[in-house]
Amino acid sequence: MDWKLDDGRPIWPQLAQLLTRRIIAGIYPPGSRLPPVRELAAEAGVNPNTMQRALAQLEQDGLAKADRTAGRLVTRDAAALEAVRIQEARAVIQQYFEAMAALGYTREQALALLKEEFQ
Repeated sequence: MDWKLDDGRPIWPQLAQLLTRRIIAGIYPPGSRLPPVRELAAEAGVNPNTMQRALAQLEQDGLAKADRTAGRLVTRDAAALEAVRIQEARAVIQQYFEAMAALGYTREQALALLKEEFQ
């Protein structure tokens, strides 16, 4: 998965969002071990302290848990994972409607175009 980072926003929240999406997409399945901080940092091309902050956010959000012997593990809580999946989906939907509004479409017109695309 590509680490596309936007220079206009702080990096650690972007990393946390990308890791969250990897978790809810099943790239890191429930109960699995997350890669070590340094490995993730090297892969993303960021400072390990920045990646550490992103991983701490995952813990705060209840998506990961630190284990002294196993490192960080993805939560097994299916309800928490589904709640985050829905939250992320709603954010994507909101982005769609905002982009369509920028093109001059109302929400109703944007929704009609979306429905038309699926038929």
